[in-house]
Amino acid sequence: MDYRVVSIGTLSCHELWNERGSPRTAHSTTTLIRSGGRVIVVDPGLPPVVIAARLHERSGLEPAAVTDVFLTNFRPPHRRGLAAFPDARWHISEAEREAVGAHLVTQLRESTGDEQARRLLEEEISLLQRCHAAPDRLAKQVDLFPLPGFTPGTCGLVLSLANSTVLVAGDAVATVEHLEQGRVLRNCFDAELARQSFMEAGEIADLIIAGHDNLVLNPARRAM
Repeated sequence: MDYRVVSIGTLSCHELWNERGSPRTAHSTTTLIRSGGRVIVVDPGLPPVVIAARLHERSGLEPAAVTDVFLTNFRPPHRRGLAAFPDARWHISEAEREAVGAHLVTQLRESTGDEQARRLLEEEISLLQRCHAAPDRLAKQVDLFPLPGFTPGTCGLVLSLANSTVLVAGDAVATVEHLEQGRVLRNCFDAELARQSFMEAGEIADLIIAGHDNLVLNPARRAM
């Protein structure tokens, strides 16, 4: 099993840099995992053409080689490049799928009279329906690790290597600064639950791939 960061993400506004407004377009960090014949792309946050180019730059692979896509949550910065992988099986946690689905259906029912809003919601629902509820084990040595809080069903992936454990954390650990300062994102669905997930991430992982940053050594492991 091997993994690598395909594209390093960014926040639209990095709250720990004392920024204001939205000085850039948010996109998630994208990770490639290869295990037991499965080729998994996690959080394709850049537009399809761009993420396809980054994949080739970092691995030599074309999108057609990807067997699975996993979304740590359903927010747009984590799925903007989904269309680059039409032949792959798309996965998301069951909790996220159910929570997002219920929310979208409620919004659709309340959008009477606004045809543009209805069309957008219908497109979102159609996209969500293409995402399967992920099994507990996505591939050999690749297991789901629920990290709810930022969204109701935020979920990472634990990669079990011979000498280390890697956590693809999604927005449960947003950036290196959030990890170093023990902070969660401010716009969480449930801040207390997000803090619990943050602590669990720190307890399990030797290395963490942050949702909008690079691969980083868990600070708790540095002191060991």
